[in-house]
Amino acid sequence: MGAEREARACAAFYGTRGLAATVLSCLRCLRHFAGSTAKRCKEKHLEEALQLTRVLSEGLQALGEAEARPLLRCVLAFQMEATSSSSSFQKLEQMVTQLAVGKEALLAQEVDRLLASLAPQGEVLSPGDLQSVSMFLEESSLGRQHWRQNLAPLLQRLATTLRWVLQGQPAPGSTWGYLVIKACLQVFQALPKDVAPLVWCTSGKSETLQSLLGLLLAVVWGKALNKDTRLLAGTALSMLVNTAPQPQHGASAVLTLFQLPSQAGTGELKFGELVVEVPPVLEPDGLEKLVLTRGLLTCCKMDILSCQLEGFPHKACLLLDVVFPAVCALTREQNNCHYYCFQACALWLQRLREGLAALWHLTGTRILAQDSELLQEVTQLLWNNAETPVEGVSEFIHSSFRLLLEIYHLECQHFQDQETPLYQQMLQRVISMPWQIKARYMPLCAIVPYMGSQQVLDAYLDLPQHLLSCLSTNHLCPAAAEVYKVLVRQQCSEWRDGQRGTEVALAEQWALCWLPLLSQALRSPLPILQSNAANHLLAWTLRQLPATQAPLAAQFGGEDTTSLRAWVSLLKAQKSMAGALPLGDEALQRLSRCLGTREEGVRLAALSLLCCSPNTNQPLSGTEVRLLQEFLPLNLNCDSSSFRQLLQAAMRKALVRLRDSSLAQLRGKAPRGTGQGEGAGQLAQAVGFVEWLLQLSIASLSPGSNYQRKKTALLLLVAVLETCTDTWSPDRKKGQPPRTMATLLSYARQSGCWDFFSQPNLLVLLSCLQDSTNEVSLLKPRGGHKDACLGLKQAQRGNPPCFPFSYAPLFPMSSLSWQIRDLASELLVRYFPATFPEPIALALFQLAQDTLGSPRVQEAEAGAVLMKTILQKSDSGIMKSLSLEAEAALTLPSRGLCFAQHLLHELQAQYKVACQDLLRAAATAPMHGAIAALRRCLLQVPDVAVSMQAAELVPSWQELLTRLVTTVRDITSFLLGALQSQQGPGADEQAAAPSFAEMGNAIGSLIMLGKGRGQEEEEGDSILLSEEHSLILTCCWVSVKEIGLLLGDLAELLLSPALPAELGPLLLLPTLQMATRVFQEILLRCRHWGAVEGCSMGFTKFCAALLNHPHPELQAIPRAVLEQGLEALSGPRSSSVTRRAAGFPMLFLCIVSGEAPAQARPLLTRCIQTLLTLATTALPQDWDQTLDLPQVCALHVLQTLVRGAGLGGAVLCHATPMMALALRGLGSPCWAMRNAAIQLFSALTSRLLGQPWSHRDGCPSEGLSLHAFLGQHPKLGAVLLGELRVATAPTSGGPRLHPALHAILTLLAQLQPGADSPSSPSAPFLGPLLGLAESPIYAVRAMAAKALVPAVPPPQRHGLLLQLAQQLPAAPGQTRSHNAVHGHLLQMRALLASATGTGGLSAKALCPVALQLEARGWLLTPAQRCPLVRAAFLQVLTLLPTSFSPGFTQYIHDTISAELGSLLQGGRSGCTEPQVGSATLHQTMAHFMCSEAARLADSERIAAVCSLLQQPNPDIQLAILSWVITGEGGTCKEVESALGLTLLESLRSVLQERRDKEFLRLYLEALLHLYRDPSSWSQEASSKLQGSSASCLEMLLHVVEAECPGPDLLFQALCAASLLLAHRFGDEDGALVERWCAALEECSRSTWSEVLRLAAARSLQMAGAGVVRRSLSCPSLVPVALRLINMAIQLLQDEEREVRHEASGFASLLRQSPGEPLRDGCIFVQDNVGLQSLLQLLLGEFGEHPETFNSLLQHIPILDLRSVVEELEANKAASLYKEDEPNVFAEPAVLAQQLLPVLVQLLEKAPAGSPLHASALHWLKATGPSVLRDLQYCKHCWSQGTAVHWGMKALGCAKLHTALAVLLVRARLMAQVLQVLGEGAMAMPGLGYGTQELEQELQLVQGLLVQHGLAPVPNQDNAPGELGPPTETDSSRHAEV
Repeated sequence: MGAEREARACAAFYGTRGLAATVLSCLRCLRHFAGSTAKRCKEKHLEEALQLTRVLSEGLQALGEAEARPLLRCVLAFQMEATSSSSSFQKLEQMVTQLAVGKEALLAQEVDRLLASLAPQGEVLSPGDLQSVSMFLEESSLGRQHWRQNLAPLLQRLATTLRWVLQGQPAPGSTWGYLVIKACLQVFQALPKDVAPLVWCTSGKSETLQSLLGLLLAVVWGKALNKDTRLLAGTALSMLVNTAPQPQHGASAVLTLFQLPSQAGTGELKFGELVVEVPPVLEPDGLEKLVLTRGLLTCCKMDILSCQLEGFPHKACLLLDVVFPAVCALTREQNNCHYYCFQACALWLQRLREGLAALWHLTGTRILAQDSELLQEVTQLLWNNAETPVEGVSEFIHSSFRLLLEIYHLECQHFQDQETPLYQQMLQRVISMPWQIKARYMPLCAIVPYMGSQQVLDAYLDLPQHLLSCLSTNHLCPAAAEVYKVLVRQQCSEWRDGQRGTEVALAEQWALCWLPLLSQALRSPLPILQSNAANHLLAWTLRQLPATQAPLAAQFGGEDTTSLRAWVSLLKAQKSMAGALPLGDEALQRLSRCLGTREEGVRLAALSLLCCSPNTNQPLSGTEVRLLQEFLPLNLNCDSSSFRQLLQAAMRKALVRLRDSSLAQLRGKAPRGTGQGEGAGQLAQAVGFVEWLLQLSIASLSPGSNYQRKKTALLLLVAVLETCTDTWSPDRKKGQPPRTMATLLSYARQSGCWDFFSQPNLLVLLSCLQDSTNEVSLLKPRGGHKDACLGLKQAQRGNPPCFPFSYAPLFPMSSLSWQIRDLASELLVRYFPATFPEPIALALFQLAQDTLGSPRVQEAEAGAVLMKTILQKSDSGIMKSLSLEAEAALTLPSRGLCFAQHLLHELQAQYKVACQDLLRAAATAPMHGAIAALRRCLLQVPDVAVSMQAAELVPSWQELLTRLVTTVRDITSFLLGALQSQQGPGADEQAAAPSFAEMGNAIGSLIMLGKGRGQEEEEGDSILLSEEHSLILTCCWVSVKEIGLLLGDLAELLLSPALPAELGPLLLLPTLQMATRVFQEILLRCRHWGAVEGCSMGFTKFCAALLNHPHPELQAIPRAVLEQGLEALSGPRSSSVTRRAAGFPMLFLCIVSGEAPAQARPLLTRCIQTLLTLATTALPQDWDQTLDLPQVCALHVLQTLVRGAGLGGAVLCHATPMMALALRGLGSPCWAMRNAAIQLFSALTSRLLGQPWSHRDGCPSEGLSLHAFLGQHPKLGAVLLGELRVATAPTSGGPRLHPALHAILTLLAQLQPGADSPSSPSAPFLGPLLGLAESPIYAVRAMAAKALVPAVPPPQRHGLLLQLAQQLPAAPGQTRSHNAVHGHLLQMRALLASATGTGGLSAKALCPVALQLEARGWLLTPAQRCPLVRAAFLQVLTLLPTSFSPGFTQYIHDTISAELGSLLQGGRSGCTEPQVGSATLHQTMAHFMCSEAARLADSERIAAVCSLLQQPNPDIQLAILSWVITGEGGTCKEVESALGLTLLESLRSVLQERRDKEFLRLYLEALLHLYRDPSSWSQEASSKLQGSSASCLEMLLHVVEAECPGPDLLFQALCAASLLLAHRFGDEDGALVERWCAALEECSRSTWSEVLRLAAARSLQMAGAGVVRRSLSCPSLVPVALRLINMAIQLLQDEEREVRHEASGFASLLRQSPGEPLRDGCIFVQDNVGLQSLLQLLLGEFGEHPETFNSLLQHIPILDLRSVVEELEANKAASLYKEDEPNVFAEPAVLAQQLLPVLVQLLEKAPAGSPLHASALHWLKATGPSVLRDLQYCKHCWSQGTAVHWGMKALGCAKLHTALAVLLVRARLMAQVLQVLGEGAMAMPGLGYGTQELEQELQLVQGLLVQHGLAPVPNQDNAPGELGPPTETDSSRHAEV
């Protein structure tokens, strides 16, 4: 605190002088700078101090040195304490320089005094002193001058410090050694002339520097464990080499260093004139060579690297002859330093590029000549490692390719060599690699500038298609975008140089080459391809070539969603450059359609277009504001998380524009393009829009809203408060409010707006703290209705569905309500006033106390959030008012300590209850809520962390934390013991978790104790868990999980190295040891994975904190636990461990994951080596299969370590022995060993190959080739190859099984082919894989064929295919082995599928292969007796359709026709009995016939397929139907049409037979697939059904109504009936329509499965729109039409997105004009837009029908408000289970508010005396009295204060909010009915109210509810979010967006 002392002295000195005010202001800024933790705050205060010093400088110049000295000394003191930040140090350096103008000598004296005081000579420098040395050397000229004059003592101190550090090793994570070596480096770099004589001159030789050199060498050779420290030592040595006066001297010293590893033993190292003893025992670990090499390449002078070395036979230099061999060796070694090794490779090429001239002068020849060994080695090194998965390496490889080609080009120019074969060779290698390999695109980008764009495109014809594929794969997208940019940039350069064309001409040239690709990408149905093309290609293209806008716009004029999405992307790209876009009426209408379309991507793109702008002060236009106000209310309940996030991001941009443009207006700086009269209007518009958005968000946060609406509203509210308040957030780097924000806030509040922190808003957020809604329904079985398999009428007669408690999950892990609670809490804490009003705080505290005792996990977690929020929003006054425990009240000065004391007391009280009666405690006072509250309050409240660092509170915190850990230890032992059956001998010493039976017995005993012995038999023997069982299990497992999280987070916080050491430990050693035993007990005795997972997260943090702590005793705790675990693993046990306790392997994972990643991970190495040793020990002769063998346990632990995400690639160093172990274990005689081995193998495969990125056509598209895989793991490759060779070696006595073989083949099959190379490591695999074609095991042959693909480089595929074809027997008598023939065919099929999938082989290239196959056509005939061989041969032929001669193509067709024809005639094709595989053959033949018919579009072949479909053979029929369903014939409309007609023709007979439900389902599914597009239906299709349409429809409806078809068939039957009804609809079909409508109504019930609800919605879309259209001219159909619309309104509220989308399709079709054909150019709209259009349709077309009013009233529920309130008043103990709503997405209150304006308009439009008025009067008579009674009841409850004691609980009650909202809607509707019907309605019995009295009563009740947060604040305008029918708005001729 020297700076603070100097600041006080300075303030006292200048207190009475003339500069006092300025000096004190400067000191205040400096103090704020020193006290701030956020970087932005520090910079802000320092900048202010710098401005003040410029003022002080002039005043100080007039004063003497004595008067200036205190201020200079003070600033220097602050500078000394800022040495950890270079930017802060530099600014303080500017300050002292400014203040010392004219007094430079005085400043030098002060700097000398300050630096001389760092440490006396010979003492150790602290880390802070070392930082000061380094910073003054680097940034201060006076500092360098001081150290130059005091170099000898500085070197002495550095040597002393480094020696002490190496001897002591302060801590694993300590930076002490790094800092001292950094100081040495700074000395050598900043003072080279002063250091040089000490090294290179005999007379000036320094013993101190000699000692320091020896210490640095010791660090390089591993004396320091830290990798970064060793690397820095290498750089320091290189900097010392740079001080050599002659390059040869430096080179000689370097050569000596590189020869050091070969001089093990005694000896000396001569470095200049310094002589260092070589250590007697050297232990090189491979890193020392990397350290030296990287250090030299980083900073060694070029003249040293390129000077000629003495003693070499040729002109040698360091760079070529010493460093490069070292680099090559490094890249081949297997270590953990791949990143640094390839960094050295890139550095070597960079230094080679720098020193080309010097090297040419030295050698006189080219360095990288074409045939030189050096060029071959460099290129091979780069290719071998191009696919290295280590993060960061790919960038080095990329730069290395660029440097290599640049050097090659420069040498060709220098030596005037016109031949450049390297370019072509590299390009061909790129082309030969599969497109999935990311590494191929780096060299491709490097080649283009040297070869030219056209030459590259001509050679690489598949590049555009490959770029599209890459753009649809996220990890390949950046590489593809870079290739595109490089090529286009090169093309533009060439075109401009060649023809000097205009921009339009360049755009035309671009369009010829790239427009198809970009258009296809932007119009793609794949969202990822669309998005990547727009983000990575489109905007860049328009910036490069603005004229390309015109040809692009011409491509996107369609009305389909893909065209709309592309069009919006184009507009957005244009707007990002132009700032604003004028749009005409047509474009504006199109944009509105985009905002309302069903596709989320299109809506988001249109929203982003509205919100974005290149300038943040560009105001929103009136059109943009209007469109946003229309868009936002309709999109609040979207169920896509990504949509919500992107919506928030877009609105944040819009709000920033509104804010910044408004501030510019208030400053008088109107944005460009703003007229003088527009400013005030834009300002009012901005304020009004923000206010509207605020009210919309608040209104949407009602507990009656679903999760989706609340989450979106909260995100919007976050955006509003972040943008439009002046709350400063120090932890944020960006997004801070402008300094003038107060001006805008004042303006808005004067306008009566922006009251962000009002009481109603506070109450709404408090209700969110109790939220328990979810993204999806978790408590309902996803299968839906249990009777879904029955017919509808049978199901109607059954009982209502009921679900047992066992459906409810123990842990609602997927619940997302915590997001609502946490987000609301964060908003309250960050933005709202510092404290809650006292009445609210007291009520909230009582609610938190109650909910903490709830057995429901959700409610207990809500209670914990409430407690944390109360703690953060309370002051000492409120804390005194809370009913805290007596002991806690004594600690009121520390709110955190006070709260923690109270919560701990509550936890201890709950523990006492549990000890007495666990069942009662689990139901009324479970402990998990209190533990969660303690975790949140202790660890998530910043003020509590600050309180823990207060010296006066440390003893109190120590005592509390000790009590806390003791308590949770007792709770853990008690809970785990309660689940442990204590029956039987030896139970007490059993360490494993109890079995299910033991837990069941223990819980049964607890229940009997809790309920009394007399009730023990009342439940009988149920297979379902009773609620009592679940209560105890929930209490135990959730509490244990919370304990693990609490202890881990505590250790992470309180053992942090950042805490001041002088305070002493808050967690004492015995406490930590106690916590360790708690973790061990949980992990060893716990069965529940959720609890184990939570505990594991905590234990990992716990171990990490201990292992990285400087105290050795703490570091030893995890090591001791690891040794105990390993000992327990290998020792004898009396029970199973790994099968009974999921936590046992996690114990090891947590410990080794806690090691610092930068260290050597000795615990991981020790653990894996011990496990490998244990797993390889021989199995005993006899083992008990009920117990785990130690070897099996070891395999399970290894598998857990490999899967551990925290270890990353650290386990890959041990991959080879683990893989060998797994493969060996697969052949073990013990089943448990085999099971564990296959799991370990699977984990290793995932870790080695990484997770699959995506899949295309069933083939993995990972980017790792076999070549690269073997290059990265050569030892592993040898293991795999050895196993393969053993499996294929000839054996005597017949074939032998090889259990590991299939696993190896599976691993190889997941790799990609590599490039062709003579020395490829994959070449040896080819022979064994080909040999496996003869395996007698079918699965081996099939997998060997897949594994063969990556082993064959693409250039070799053609030759191997030809070889395999020639090996096939040419005649029946030449077949020696059917297995071999089958295997070769499988291999050919795999190679051909791979080749055609990547476009590698053309039809012409495959002609020789086809000729060989034609010569072996007999394999397709019955002469080949094996059906599987024939099927495989046909599958090969299928992949070569265009390579055969016409004659052979006809031969194939005839052979297949004959075969299938003989089947239809009852023959067996020459076989007297069925053969294995014959069905497969026939299905393959049928598929071939279909594919050929689609390919050729030949009428005869199509007719043949239709004929096959009509024949009775089930195999052929199923094959054709499956072919249709998979959509393989989608490219041939002729085939689809013919098959559709055939299916229609046979439909009646199929329905009559109904021989097989599965066949009928496939038949109907194929029919629906073929007629999925209404335009597919033709007049011919109708004629096919002539006369049978009605009977078919009748039979389908009978299937739906009366039979038991199962949900899938019922779905197809209902949709098929709808299809027929849509195309056959006459006046005589009224009865069928009624039946069809009734079936739809039944299936649309929310209690049915989603499959049937989807069928109802899809049927509505298929036929419903036609029925509604027909009803407009046929009054008899109006009731049916209203039922259909009513059903659609219901389905638009469905919780399944697909159901809502289908229902919105029905609404979309009805939006079309009456004369427009259905579906012709229809854009399907979003769900809420569809709802609006349906309501508008009811108003416009069915408003006069009396049933319209009644049908809409059905959607307004009647809720019993009194029973809801009484349930709240009763305050009963919560049950563990709560009945879930059948539809959690539906929002009755929101829908009621949407329907109200529609109902009002219906009333107003109806003429007096109409039937609709009669319906309204009937409704009024039925419901009016109850509405009035409920209004009176509300007034009574909330006006007399009777609701105070349960008011806060009511605030979060969704049922109450829904009931009140619906009541208000009914009351408003009632008022309207009274007003419309007049006095006659008022005289109705039971009313007694007129319109005016009812309005007053309603206003009074709503006011009371608003005060209590139970209703939204009424708006003068339309309430935001009330979505009535859309209103027409006028727009300007040319609106601007």
